[in-house]
Amino acid sequence: MALDNYITGEEETTFRRRLPCVERKISEIRPEDMRVRITGTVIDKSEDKLVIDDGSGRITVIFDSPVDVKPNQFVRVFGRVIPLENGFELMGEIVQDMSRLDPELYKKVQDIQKEFM
Repeated sequence: MALDNYITGEEETTFRRRLPCVERKISEIRPEDMRVRITGTVIDKSEDKLVIDDGSGRITVIFDSPVDVKPNQFVRVFGRVIPLENGFELMGEIVQDMSRLDPELYKKVQDIQKEFM
């Protein structure tokens, strides 16, 4: 994590900058990924845990506090990758409602972007 120092008046303030999130399909998450962003459908939910399916796989996302989403809601999640013996979990940082977005069109745009990167 990078540190930035700023002087405000008489005090010096230090801010920690987060590493950027890399957009990934769940099946493409790698052990070296630190932070990722995934987009998918909530298929299971408890107070502070979600299971997301993006069509390529499923992943459990754990949050520090309750999240306000519903099953079958289309969401984007930003989080830190937690390696497990059999796959990964995410420590969720942000969850965004993407239900107004057309999932099929979004997937097509992602595929086109990958062709040019």
